[in-house]
Amino acid sequence: MFNNEKINLRQFKILVLLFSLGSTIIIVPSVLTAFAHQDGWLSAALGIAMGGATICLYVALSNRYPSHSLMAYSELILGKWLGKCISTIFYLFILIIASLVLRNVGDFITTIIMPETPIQVIHFTFLLIIMLGAGLGLEVIARAGEIFLPWVLLCIGVLVGFLIPQIKIERLPPILEASTKAIIHGSLSVLSIPYLEMVVFLMIYPAIHTNLKKGKGFIQAGFMGGLIIFSITALCIVVLGWDFTSRHTFPSYTLAKKIHVGGFIQRIEVLVAIIWFVTIYFKLVICFYSSLVGLQQILGLRTYRPFIVPSALMLFALSFLVYPNIIYFRDFASNIWPPFALTMGLFLPLSLLIVSYFRPGSRLDK
Repeated sequence: MFNNEKINLRQFKILVLLFSLGSTIIIVPSVLTAFAHQDGWLSAALGIAMGGATICLYVALSNRYPSHSLMAYSELILGKWLGKCISTIFYLFILIIASLVLRNVGDFITTIIMPETPIQVIHFTFLLIIMLGAGLGLEVIARAGEIFLPWVLLCIGVLVGFLIPQIKIERLPPILEASTKAIIHGSLSVLSIPYLEMVVFLMIYPAIHTNLKKGKGFIQAGFMGGLIIFSITALCIVVLGWDFTSRHTFPSYTLAKKIHVGGFIQRIEVLVAIIWFVTIYFKLVICFYSSLVGLQQILGLRTYRPFIVPSALMLFALSFLVYPNIIYFRDFASNIWPPFALTMGLFLPLSLLIVSYFRPGSRLDK
């Protein structure tokens, strides 16, 4: 499948890191603090730990079939017809993730940056760039990630550095005031966004040209992304306060507005916008590319490129159906998406792994 498209382990780790930030850094802090209040950073830490365990599951499953994607070994494990059904379910899940991410883009721009611009224009424009990236292929996407990652890390470093004077530690205690149930409920938000969504990387995992330390690299990149998520969440709490953070859909963007250095360095929230636009582009293009490859493998075709335009049109329509408005999204992200993502991103891969041990004859990679 990936004979003509290969990426190295470093490029794969970069894609995982950019994907993990995606919509997470600008949306998740609000959901975390809504449940765990000032203990939101504890929920983030717990969610990251569970996310690491989830990535270990993905690595264990992929290492049993190192040259096959998720769609391919679903059929090897479960048989042709049941495997096709499970592959179709995974394809729809990836497509839903892509539609949610696209809707996040439209909501953010029309709410914060260009409120008078129709959201349809934003979606259409962003989709054109996504179609271009998917059409150029995985290697080009990975090389673009290498170019943009240093700038993303630089913007994050500047943001954190300038916010240090704004930190008020007294906003952190009392620690563990939230109930255990609230902390666990909040951690599911981090687990579901982005870690359970990383099941999409099982579609491009075989494209890594070496089998050495693939799993270790996957785990390291997921941990690095989690560390940044944890840092942004903690900053939102100690700079903005948990109550302010929980009431705003995009608290990270508001966080950057607090920067005032010497009376002349201020209003640099564009840094957060740059970080978010770059990372969410890679998250969306990876999801879109993975859905195309998945559809190609389900139908048994030689290329995915004829599906680029029809899939983009379907994604455009689906982005308006996933949830009605941004107010509803808060409830969707905290109460609806986690159990759905747990089913698709944890229970189904775990079931595949368990069944694969009882069907040793299904392993073609020995």
